[in-house]
Amino acid sequence: MSVDLSKGQQISLTKSDGSSLTSVRMGLGWQAAPRKGFLAKLTGGSEIDLDASAVLFTSGRIADVIFFQHLTSDDGSVRHTGDNLTGGAGAGGDDEAILVDLARVPAHIDQIVFTVNSFTGQTFTQVQNAFCRLVDETTGTELARYTLTGGGNHTAQIMAKVHRSGSGWQMKAIGEPAVGRTFQDLLPSISPHL
Repeated sequence: MSVDLSKGQQISLTKSDGSSLTSVRMGLGWQAAPRKGFLAKLTGGSEIDLDASAVLFTSGRIADVIFFQHLTSDDGSVRHTGDNLTGGAGAGGDDEAILVDLARVPAHIDQIVFTVNSFTGQTFTQVQNAFCRLVDETTGTELARYTLTGGGNHTAQIMAKVHRSGSGWQMKAIGEPAVGRTFQDLLPSISPHL
């Protein structure tokens, strides 16, 4: 059963039988908000290029980054499925996804922060139905969903992080608005959440 996360909420990534999850997918979905007014009828809908990234940290330092130009982590444990330049048609599926093989993540990686940014520079007031979700990749079961609601004049979100906790992993919904077109632009906003 999926948990709807609120900002700052944490969940343990442990299965109901007590065993640890081995592979998860962080999915991102969105649509362009419909334009209003006379010009919208002439120009039609707009396409928005949101980009999902995963920044891997070791003791607060960047160890690797997975994004549309570097689709697989150096060790192969984290993989981006590819860049979607326009968003979805509202079907609710993932437009971009990052797969994490938790069992293969090297021991020195202690946090993975997931971000989304508008590469084309539109603000979140121009985005609707945006969400990130965590799925047990082995079973296809949605574990948690965080709705990126409220629009706003920001061009990015620090979505969530997966971090080591004892012998397992936990997910924390961050939902922090930020400004930037690339993950590099977001690093100052990520820092307080490490």
